[in-house]
Amino acid sequence: MAAARAVGVNDERVLAAIAAVPRADFVPAEWSQRADVDAPIPISHRQVTTQPSLVARMVEALALTGDERVLEIGTGYGWQTALLARLAREVFTVERFADLAETARTALAGHDKVTVVVGDGSEGLAQHAPFDAILVAAAFPIVPTPLAEQLAEGGRLVQPIGHGGDEDVVLFQKRRGTLRQVRRISGAHFVRLHGRYGFG
Repeated sequence: MAAARAVGVNDERVLAAIAAVPRADFVPAEWSQRADVDAPIPISHRQVTTQPSLVARMVEALALTGDERVLEIGTGYGWQTALLARLAREVFTVERFADLAETARTALAGHDKVTVVVGDGSEGLAQHAPFDAILVAAAFPIVPTPLAEQLAEGGRLVQPIGHGGDEDVVLFQKRRGTLRQVRRISGAHFVRLHGRYGFG
């Protein structure tokens, strides 16, 4: 929580969620002793978990009040998912790798508001749309068309914009049916978004 405050996060609901959800429960066992360090942690398939302070800034930017349906792209081990579940009414999360999704399901067993789906995150989840907020934890130069379409009017979307490895995390909002950039949240280093509407 200190790392989140240090980078300017002041949403008390977000800070309370971070305090209530131990990151150590959502990292590989061999890394649990370093779970409180504000740094990415490697997981399988050459993926990494996002550092806590950046997760906090991205989640805060969604401005969740508790009644939203949220779509998350890139479940990983599920810590960010768990935070979203404490802040929203319902969370759908899409993970590309089946083994990561299963690990996340186990870690998220106590969160009944979460649905973990194995699939192509760039396609979103049309069958559960619209979503009040979408958080993408992988980089692509533009917001994939299906995600923009599945965001509800007035909804917020956060995504790293770039080619992977050096990008800007950007907040968008849907206004009059069009996705509009609101502000840059942070620079970052994310893995690429792969899929039909992402990198091949």
